[in-house]
Amino acid sequence: MEVILVLLIVAVLNGAVAFIDTMLTNLVPMTLHADEYMIAASGGSMVQILFDILLGFGVSLIILKFLKKGFECYVMWTDGDPDSEPTYLIIRFIQAIAVAVCFPVMYGWLADITQNLTDQLLTAIGASTNYSWQAWVDGISTLGLVTAIFGLVFVICYFILFFQFLMRGLEIMILRIGLPLACVGLLDNDKGVFKNYLNKFFQSTFSVVVQICLCKLGVGMMMNVGINMNIFWGIACLVLAIKTPRFLADFMVPTGGGGSGVINNVYHSVRLVGMAKNIMK
Repeated sequence: MEVILVLLIVAVLNGAVAFIDTMLTNLVPMTLHADEYMIAASGGSMVQILFDILLGFGVSLIILKFLKKGFECYVMWTDGDPDSEPTYLIIRFIQAIAVAVCFPVMYGWLADITQNLTDQLLTAIGASTNYSWQAWVDGISTLGLVTAIFGLVFVICYFILFFQFLMRGLEIMILRIGLPLACVGLLDNDKGVFKNYLNKFFQSTFSVVVQICLCKLGVGMMMNVGINMNIFWGIACLVLAIKTPRFLADFMVPTGGGGSGVINNVYHSVRLVGMAKNIMK
């Protein structure tokens, strides 16, 4: 019975190897430039076309909001401080237009930096994409039922993580397309929705870096499945990679009061302690 189960698991792993061999390559470009890897984008950049449409709409909203805020503040005196210099509003207006128009170039720089950072990190941890998956499956088949089950769990986690990469790529693509609309918030003193939008953007990008490093590290550990405990470390790396976005969200997404969650809580705690000391004195 055990031999039959091992043979069934090995057959499943052999079927998965054909996909896994191609999944490990180009993970960073696939997530940062998802439109270039989608069939619907063949022959042109889908993101660029949609971005151009929303850019015109976003610039129109920026102009309308600029005129509205200027009229309400300096003509009707119903919004903001009429005594403040109108230069600040003009500067924020120029900033919003500049960020919306120049974002594709800035995103290209961000993608290059992310790719370079990931390559350096993978070199540092010694992760490579040149793995012999067939040799790994052959080794799994000789180590018994329990090892074969753990190997199957590892492959399932890997496919889950790969689908997360695809969803992360779509998420970044949507954020890229919608950024001109978020730039409307730059006209507000607190930057409005733009601050949270940009934090979400960097969180998604940094999640890709951490997930890819953990994925490559986990695969590298699993390739040495004959070494004791390596199979458990490999699965642990993939499980943590799957949970990385939720883990980073606690530190990179601001709370409702503005500012990052942990730093904001520490700041307010220190303020409360200082106020309590003043009261005691």
